[in-house]
Amino acid sequence: MPHNPEFVEKMKARLLDEKARLERDLGDIGVKNASTGHFDAAYPESGGNSDDDNAMEVSEYSDELSLDARLEKELRDVQKALESIEKGTYGICKYCKKDIQEKRLEARPASSSCISCKKVLTQEF
Repeated sequence: MPHNPEFVEKMKARLLDEKARLERDLGDIGVKNASTGHFDAAYPESGGNSDDDNAMEVSEYSDELSLDARLEKELRDVQKALESIEKGTYGICKYCKKDIQEKRLEARPASSSCISCKKVLTQEF
């Protein structure tokens, strides 16, 4: 049974807010690449030239690359959820095709799988 339209609209508003937040966060650590549409983490320049300064820059850049990758994945999940709302398939598990519980969608609006399928995928028996 599909989710009621009011619930879907509520989730859409939350997803749009989350999309804006993620894009803002990605913009804070990098620049959007016009050709790929992805954000690229900016290399931090401390202005120093010592080994310690260079090591700090590399460490900070590594951290930002990890954060960038995680935020990009979250943004893709949100965009896919928004696309599924437009297609009328929001809240349907991509594996078993059953409805995803509203409690799960409330907790994570970008969820694309039900709890049962997620447990099987992550081997949480």
